[in-house]
Amino acid sequence: MSDKKSRGVWPVFNPPERWVAVLGIGVLGVIAVAGFAIAIYAAVLFHDMPDAGDLVDYRPPTATRVYGWDGTLIGEFSKERRIFVPYDQMPPRLVQAFMAAEDRNFFHHSGVDVQGLGRAMLRNVVNVVRGRRLEGGSTITQQVAKNVLLTSDATLGRKLKEAILARRLEQTLTKDHILELYLNEIWLGYRSYGVAAAAYNYFGKSLDNLSLAEMAYLAAVPKGPDNYHPIRQKANAIARRNWILSQMAELGWVSQAEADAAMKEDLVVQSAPSRAKYKDADYFVEEVRRRGLGTMGERLTEGGYYMRTTLDSNLQTAARIALMNGLEQYDRRHGWRGAWGTTNPAAGWEAAALKKTPPAERRNWRAAVVESVEGGVRVRPAKDYGPGPLASEDVAWARGGKGLNVGDLVFVEPDEKTAGAYRLKQVPLVNGALVAIEPNSGRVLAMVGGYSFSLSNFNRATQAMRQPGSAIKPFVYAAALEGDFTPASMVTDAQITLKGAVNGEDWTPENYNKRYYGAMPLRRGLELSRNAMTVRLAQSVGMRKVSDLAVRMGVTDDMAPVLAMALGAGETTPLKITGAYAAFANGGRRIDPHLIEIIEDREGKTLFRADKRDCPRCNSGFNGDESPRIAAGGRQVIDPVTAYQITSMLEGVVQRGTATQARVLGRPVAGKTGTTNEYRSAWFVGYTPQIVVGVFVGFDDNRSLGDGEVGGVASLPIFIDFMGSALKDVPPTEFKPPKQAKFAMVGGIREAFRPSTEPRAAVGIPGAAGRKPAGPIPYEDAFRPPTAAPPPEQKPPPKPRVPDDLTGLY
Repeated sequence: MSDKKSRGVWPVFNPPERWVAVLGIGVLGVIAVAGFAIAIYAAVLFHDMPDAGDLVDYRPPTATRVYGWDGTLIGEFSKERRIFVPYDQMPPRLVQAFMAAEDRNFFHHSGVDVQGLGRAMLRNVVNVVRGRRLEGGSTITQQVAKNVLLTSDATLGRKLKEAILARRLEQTLTKDHILELYLNEIWLGYRSYGVAAAAYNYFGKSLDNLSLAEMAYLAAVPKGPDNYHPIRQKANAIARRNWILSQMAELGWVSQAEADAAMKEDLVVQSAPSRAKYKDADYFVEEVRRRGLGTMGERLTEGGYYMRTTLDSNLQTAARIALMNGLEQYDRRHGWRGAWGTTNPAAGWEAAALKKTPPAERRNWRAAVVESVEGGVRVRPAKDYGPGPLASEDVAWARGGKGLNVGDLVFVEPDEKTAGAYRLKQVPLVNGALVAIEPNSGRVLAMVGGYSFSLSNFNRATQAMRQPGSAIKPFVYAAALEGDFTPASMVTDAQITLKGAVNGEDWTPENYNKRYYGAMPLRRGLELSRNAMTVRLAQSVGMRKVSDLAVRMGVTDDMAPVLAMALGAGETTPLKITGAYAAFANGGRRIDPHLIEIIEDREGKTLFRADKRDCPRCNSGFNGDESPRIAAGGRQVIDPVTAYQITSMLEGVVQRGTATQARVLGRPVAGKTGTTNEYRSAWFVGYTPQIVVGVFVGFDDNRSLGDGEVGGVASLPIFIDFMGSALKDVPPTEFKPPKQAKFAMVGGIREAFRPSTEPRAAVGIPGAAGRKPAGPIPYEDAFRPPTAAPPPEQKPPPKPRVPDDLTGLY
């Protein structure tokens, strides 16, 4: 046997001993393989385990909230709608409601509730066998680990990771910090992440205004937002809410009487979640979002910033109403286009009527069906209101167009004057924009970019490039006054032909009424918007100077130095040209219109401020010395006297020229109408010392607005409507001349001059003897752009007739 051992031969065992040895070796092998497999599985499972320490400074992505100048919440920007609230600012009962629902032992375990987990794991054995989804049993700490650090995969591996991370979180973070993360991170349905957003979206309240019943409902939602939907699954939602209230009473967190009272409350929520209750600023808010992304990048939608804008909510509402009303009035002038649909009024008509919704901004409009047309027209709205007659004037209007027939589907609105009656409504095809700017700072107080954001989110205030027509003329006259011209200068209003100006062919710009009045002072040319006179003035000044000034004042980024530009052949936006007019109101300084005033992070640190002016002693405290003097904003682009001269002339446009309707405002107002060739665009840009307003009306496809639809007809009434509301509590204020201005009488009007340019005596107007004082004419001169030679004849609208002596009052 010793020889066999020396040759490596195994000793001979008896049969029983042999089987024991084999069995031992097999067990050891299985253990070794299992250990090796477990080691490999653990290495694969935990190689990417997140670090719990990453949550020490973690803040979940939070919505940036956008406020108007007056503190009105006007919007939110976020990928996940969440409002971060520190734990110490959360109502204690809200926290207790969630603990009662999700983890009543939260303050007594170290991350894993062994008993709860054991019960869940026993049930999960059956779930695995039957292929069902695994159950929870997770503590609040485990849910934080899952929501923030892990995926939501329902696997045993993920549950094991969750438990390990929960223990680590408890060692790293305080209990309060874990609750803060949980209550701000959790998905609660209704487009809500976190309890603060849920309180706002479900109930329209802040956390500290929630009732006990509302807190308990929010705590019911994490188990399944769809299963406990407050409208679709209301009974289930109330049952779970009441169970949570009973648990709170059982734990001694509320009294039984309080719980019973809360259980009796109905569950009433908002019909849909909304970002802000203020609904009139959609165009403004979308433009703020675009500019905010340009400033802050993608951080804007997750940084939880505070953003204060320049918007005045009262003026914004007035602007929306004025523009919508003005566009509807234009549309009404051009007739009833007919019903938007037809149906059988006897049966099933309501479903057909509700297929088309009115503009969201017209909250009182309803889809309706025409029930009868004999002896008047009766309509039946699809919901909310009973049947009733159409107003007689609307019946006449409809019959003058496509008419009305039984079964027609239309929009109606309750008649404010006659109970039970309705007004016929039609969505305009025309569109427009209104911009209001504070002239000294450039703050955009109001912006409406179209008839309805719900129908079209294209912002015509900032994105529509259109010819301004005669609204460009003040910049031509400003260039002249910056040079050698004065208010006493005379320019001839007579036909002028420019050789080779249009594709090598001659161009003869025409006045709107095809009449010419000879030599006139600058004021009269601007007041009456004389095309030929303006072209002759631009030719004398030099179009390079005119185009350079227009660019310098912000009308456009580039302007070709050709004479057609003097009559508005270039393109601009309502925001740009309104901002450029601000220089006439503020003493000649170019301001940059802006919508965002300040952006702060969640700690209150300023990240962006629109006002870049220095204030050296603003933070030194008041010690009785003179207060700090802050320089005026903007950059001086024209002489203050020039700015006042143009303002005075534009006041004349309102008093004696093409915008006399605005005299109804009963205060100093300056402004200029504008109309482009074939009535494609209608403008009015006007201002007082407090506010500059630009109004544009036109079709998106640039078709004609129709004969006679000039700036004074289509746009000026919108301006008047808005200014009547905007300035109703503002006392009338005169435009203040600069100190260095000198004054002299020219044609019976007190004119301002730069020092040493004023005449020594009053200046008369040649040819004015024996003539009545010049009066207003209602329409300005429309510009024919030089893209093609003008036709030999163009018949002006038959009304109104412009009298030869300019004394007619229209």
